[in-house]
Amino acid sequence: MKYYLIAGEASGDIYGAKLIQALSEEDIDAEFRYWGGDEMKNHSPNIAMHYEQTAFMGFWEVIKNLPKIRKLFSYCKRDILKFKPDVVICIDYPGFNLRMVKWAKKNGFRTVFYIAPQLWAWKKSRYKIIRDYVDQLFVILPFEKGFYKGLGVKAYYYGHPLANDIVKQDKSPEGSNSNIIALLPGSRQQELNKHIPILLDLCNKRPQDKFVMALAPHTKNFISSHIDFDKYPNLSLEINKTREVLSQAHLAVVSSGTATLETALVGVPQIVIYRTSAISFAIGKRLVNLPWISLVNIIGGKEIVKELLQHECTANNISQHLDELLSPELYSKTTVDYTLLREGLEIKDSVSHVAEKIFGG
Repeated sequence: MKYYLIAGEASGDIYGAKLIQALSEEDIDAEFRYWGGDEMKNHSPNIAMHYEQTAFMGFWEVIKNLPKIRKLFSYCKRDILKFKPDVVICIDYPGFNLRMVKWAKKNGFRTVFYIAPQLWAWKKSRYKIIRDYVDQLFVILPFEKGFYKGLGVKAYYYGHPLANDIVKQDKSPEGSNSNIIALLPGSRQQELNKHIPILLDLCNKRPQDKFVMALAPHTKNFISSHIDFDKYPNLSLEINKTREVLSQAHLAVVSSGTATLETALVGVPQIVIYRTSAISFAIGKRLVNLPWISLVNIIGGKEIVKELLQHECTANNISQHLDELLSPELYSKTTVDYTLLREGLEIKDSVSHVAEKIFGG
C-alpha cells in the first residue's frame, strides 16, 4: 500500500516515525511519502515537506503567515494527487489537517487521523469534520475515546506511543546529578525567540547549576547565531538528544507541548513555561476552557507540574520554583504522580496496534 502522512511539527515527526516503522513491519510492500522531519526521514527518504516550513503556533502567528499557509495547502493537494496514495494519514496539526482530511475524503482518498485533535479543549464543533470525513480515528489520551463516543464518533485507543518507548529513570532529590537542569525551549522559531532570552537569564542567575539545552536538529543554526556560549560557561547544547539529556537531569524547564509529557515519562520534575504574542495569548485564553495547558496536568486532572505562562514566565520565577521542587516532599510527590500518569497511558505495542488497524482497513 501507499501511505501519505502529514505531520506539521516536531512532535508529529516523532509519532510519524514510529508509525512508518510499524507500518513497514506490517506491510512489506509499504511505500511512503510524507510531511515531517528528520525522525521520519530515518525510516523513509521520500519527504515532501520539512516541518520547519510548517510549524506555526499562535493565532496571530497563523494570521501573519496565511499567504504561506495557502501555498502549503495547494502544494500538499497537488503532491497527494501525484503520489496517489491508498490512504492519507493526518498526524495531529489540526489547523492544517482538519482542512486537508476533508479535501482528501472529498477527492476519493481513504482517510486516517492519528493523534486526534484536542476538541475537548476548544472548537468542539469541529467534530463534524471528523465524523463526516475521517474513516479511522486514533486517540492517544485515555479520556478521549469516551469524549468522541459522546459525540457519536468511533475512536480507537491503544495507549500513548511514548509511554512504552521511554524508559523511566529513578530520580531522587539527593541524586548524584542534582546540579544538572535540562532546558527544552521548544522547536518553533517563535518559541525560541520568546524563551531563549529568559533561559539565558536563568543560567546567569544560577551559576552553581549546570544547564543542558536540548534542541531539534533544524534549530542548530538559529541557536548558534543567537547565543554567545562564552558568556554562559554553565550552559551546553545537545542536538537531537532530548532523552539522553533528560536521563542525566535532575530538574527540567520545558516549553509546553509533547516535551512536557516526555519529561514526565522519563521521571524528571519540571517547570512548564510558555510565552507567545499578547494577541495570541488573549485570544487563546478566551477560547480554551481548561485550567492548564500542559499535557501532564491535563491528563492527570490536577496540577502535577507548575506552569509559568506569559508575564509569569521570568527567570526569577523559574528559579524560585526550581528551588521549591528540590524539597524532598514535593520532589517525591511529583515522581509518584508521574508513575500514576504512566500507568494510565501504557499499552504494550501501542503503535503496532495502530499500524495493524490501518493496514487492515
